[in-house]
Amino acid sequence: MPRGEFDPASAPIRGLVTAATMSFMKAIYQEKYGVVGLEDVAEPVPAAGEVRVRVRAASINARDWHVMRGDPYLGRLMLPAVMGPGGPRRRIRGTDFAGTVETVGAGVDRFQPGDEVYGDLGDAHGAFAEVVCAPADAIEFKPAGLSWEQAAAMPLAGGTALMGLRDVARVRAGRRVLINGASGGVGTFAVQIGKALGASVTGVCSTRNVTLVRSLGADSVIDYRTEDFVRSGRRYDVVFDLVGNRSLGELRRVLAPGGTLVLSGGGTFRGRPQVFGPMRLIIGAQIAGRFVRSGRIVVLATPPSRELLAGLRELAEAGRVVPVINRTYQLAEVPEALRYVEEEHARAKVAITV
Repeated sequence: MPRGEFDPASAPIRGLVTAATMSFMKAIYQEKYGVVGLEDVAEPVPAAGEVRVRVRAASINARDWHVMRGDPYLGRLMLPAVMGPGGPRRRIRGTDFAGTVETVGAGVDRFQPGDEVYGDLGDAHGAFAEVVCAPADAIEFKPAGLSWEQAAAMPLAGGTALMGLRDVARVRAGRRVLINGASGGVGTFAVQIGKALGASVTGVCSTRNVTLVRSLGADSVIDYRTEDFVRSGRRYDVVFDLVGNRSLGELRRVLAPGGTLVLSGGGTFRGRPQVFGPMRLIIGAQIAGRFVRSGRIVVLATPPSRELLAGLRELAEAGRVVPVINRTYQLAEVPEALRYVEEEHARAKVAITV
């Protein structure tokens, strides 16, 4: 897509004074697929059960560019609460954030102004902004010792890794775990969490990321440019696929008897939205999972969860998990950051300083 479509100046400025008592903020706003820009919008007001947070940092996930692009087209049909026919349902992009509590809505007694928190807005989106309102059960106290950017990098990616390995695959000491996409946002957390759970972890990544994955604690690293893990002859108790570039049959081929295949995300932007994208593999897995008798196939969904955030905080404060930041952008640079992530140049996490 031409760079001009990402120019913040391509969208009209909203939120010019319409009411003397209304406050405004900067946010990354979108009305139609493929076009995002920095605009002035009204600041949100917390409803009952919500917390209003002054955002200090956010982070980008693959979910953000998929929604921004409306990619794949099938997602517009299967995820109607998120993707409309001509543009996303929610106009402000972003889900992960970290910041300081400003006010709380009725019924919230766990948090108070001044608390440092982090969270995941899920399908509500809205994190690429100066202020967010989030359900109190979708945020947690910020891990001590982490920067704002590191904390904001954790919720979705770290939560996906924690749920996939600990809760779904039930990884424990001695288990052999293969992570396809070990250098990505979820992958860098998965390597560390797998080791924290006592597993023997093998990461799959490109040549330039071998050193990074090894530094995260992987017992072995497969460079997919020189070795095909499907043809290696090795079998794993857990295969965690984060790329979506192999067939279901190929992934099952490296799964040990009684093992668990966990699928989460994948896909890259190819100049225009695809019809199926990674959903082809996901749909096939959902169908096959009903008939497979040897092992399990699980398509992972990770809704916002305070329990996951609390688990990540404990791991981070114990030094078992350290978020890896590849690049940091300013709020106005989110269009450029999204382009960087969707073109698959990013490794680990891309953070946004607000």
